[in-house]
Amino acid sequence: MGKGIRVPRPCHVLCDRAGTLTLAVPNPGNSQSKCSQITDTQFASEYPPPMPWGLKRFQQAYCLHFITFSCFNREPLLATPRSRDLFERTLERARGWYGFYVNGYVVMPEHVHLLITEPERGRLSLAIQMLKQNVARELRAPEGGPFWLERYYDFNVWMERKRIEKLRYMHRNPVKRGLVARPEDWSWSSFRHYVSGVEGAVEIESQWTARKRERLGLMPQIVRQDQSPRPVSAKYVETRTGHPRERG
Repeated sequence: MGKGIRVPRPCHVLCDRAGTLTLAVPNPGNSQSKCSQITDTQFASEYPPPMPWGLKRFQQAYCLHFITFSCFNREPLLATPRSRDLFERTLERARGWYGFYVNGYVVMPEHVHLLITEPERGRLSLAIQMLKQNVARELRAPEGGPFWLERYYDFNVWMERKRIEKLRYMHRNPVKRGLVARPEDWSWSSFRHYVSGVEGAVEIESQWTARKRERLGLMPQIVRQDQSPRPVSAKYVETRTGHPRERG
């Protein structure tokens, strides 16, 4: 593990207070070690803070949201690679449309976990509704019928330790369910990005992404508002509940 360095703690994002913390810089040459450390409770620093070196992120986002929603009747409607690939592509489009940042995610056969910020445009409930509707439009069976359960579960994440806990929970989920032997074997999550910085279908807001932007002299690019998707009637906007039941 690399030597510790001190970086600013992101204000008004996770804990709404100023300060500093020490984190360890991952060793790029030891990916196998990092895979185990990222899911090990004693290696919390392997998930570094999401806004490094003063690069302004998460505009007007005062916390992260751990979102969970499930397929209708908990049926495995996302059981195929094609369906999970489509969900990832739709999530990435929604990220650009509404201007939220994705800190982590996992797509399971019958449910989804997201760790995201408040959108810069529109309400979070509207962004989740549009995401679900667009996925359902593509994957719903020809005979119709609901694709998702109506509600989603939303848990506010203010503290760094809770952010790490939720990321670890998501990335362990496929292993816990017996779908794969190791987190890196499941393609439909943000785990591989945290291990190596590999770019997948969904842009993950992380140290890797921020460093790349800094090297290129770029700032986050969001699709212009006139390219936003069709609005959803307020009567169909989803309701949220409290802490998601950790159902795996």
